[in-house]
Amino acid sequence: MREHEREARPAPASLPLVAGAMLGIGGVGAVLAFADIASSLRAPFTLFFLVVAPASAIAVALRGVDPLSRPVLAVAGAVALDLVVAHVMLALQTWSARGGVVVVGLLSLLLFLVACARRLRRHVVAGRAARAHG
Repeated sequence: MREHEREARPAPASLPLVAGAMLGIGGVGAVLAFADIASSLRAPFTLFFLVVAPASAIAVALRGVDPLSRPVLAVAGAVALDLVVAHVMLALQTWSARGGVVVVGLLSLLLFLVACARRLRRHVVAGRAARAHG
């Protein structure tokens, strides 16, 4: 299958369902950690949030990368981001699980918004160029 045919192929029908489930699990993990609710699901759901939130944001930023390499790079970037946040918070002696979840969530949101803004800007520039030439 050629590269342009692979990109034009529609996403599987279950992809929105999986994305919604991941969002729900990550959201519950963030709420459980932020609200300091004692639950047996708090640790796994919070860990899920700490990996999936930055990995999703990084994956959006890596839109042009090979589809098989993108998840590997996104998860590696997410782990690196989590480690940097933990290291900085420990070095500044401000470590808390609640604070770590907030910082990782905010950094993930920032990465996502920057990637979306870059894509929107690229589309606007391409649209202007198309109108100017045609």
